Amino acid sequence: MSESMRAIRQDVHGDPGVLREVTLERPEPGPGEVLVRVRAAGVNPTDWKHRGGQGFLGQPPYVLGWDVSGVVEEIGVGVTLHKPGDEVFGMLPYPFGVGSHAEYTVGPARGFAPKPSNVDHVQAGAIPLAALTAWQALNDTADLQSGQRVLIHAAAGGVGHLAVQIAKAKGAYVIGTATKGKHEFLRGLGADELIDYTEADFDKVLSDVDVVLDTIAADYRSRSLQVLRKGGILVTILPYDRKPLVAEAEELGVRAETMLVEDDQAGMQAVRELVEAGKLRAEIAATFPLAEAAKAHEMGETGRTKGKLVLTVD
Repeated sequence: MSESMRAIRQDVHGDPGVLREVTLERPEPGPGEVLVRVRAAGVNPTDWKHRGGQGFLGQPPYVLGWDVSGVVEEIGVGVTLHKPGDEVFGMLPYPFGVGSHAEYTVGPARGFAPKPSNVDHVQAGAIPLAALTAWQALNDTADLQSGQRVLIHAAAGGVGHLAVQIAKAKGAYVIGTATKGKHEFLRGLGADELIDYTEADFDKVLSDVDVVLDTIAADYRSRSLQVLRKGGILVTILPYDRKPLVAEAEELGVRAETMLVEDDQAGMQAVRELVEAGKLRAEIAATFPLAEAAKAHEMGETGRTKGKLVLTVD
């Protein structure tokens, strides 16, 4: 087997043109790690933000990508959960375990779960980071309960459309913000109430919401605090300016939390169960071969995609 691999690397920050295909040495799994032959890898907003220099990784060079679905090629010392030949999906440790936009990637064995048997690698590769974000926000952080009212911003986006399905699986009443053209799609996922943010201000028409999932930031956070019931919670996945947000929430008698997604085997197992039960599926906006990663970034940065973008690796 070749000891080299193709990967998409950037040497400087910049527009999608900085991404280029290179040949690198194939990584080796260390203790507690697995080497995965990548079959598909999701592309998320955090990828193009890091590409442009707005992330946590510092200066390039580096290979982006956290989502992965593929086949275990080798296992490191001490690994018992997976064996060579196993199909797995998961998320590399965020943010510093990056590197799935390549033919091979290495990550902690417990960051992966068996790939759901009822979906292909493209579908499995689209799910981990966005679904774990939604799961950790709604289940772990907000403790969303059956019958509660949850507002999901950008409900047709990568995290949003998976959050809609997770919230419905938990028995919540789901409200989403999205343009009217995406309402039929979201109703098909189980959304109970939809607001076209180009025609109505959500904070003028909503009240007594138990949980808000914010994927947008800007003034959406302050406005979202206004629609919560006393004791309700806002969870934002954009962890900026935490202290003033928390202070504002406390004045209103509500809670606010900022979070970053974590690699999480228990979360991956919960996500896998939802997928295998037919309660969670990623909408695939488009797929691109690995060499065309720049095109995926260009499409994602339009902000008009519905669902997820995925790179495929032959």
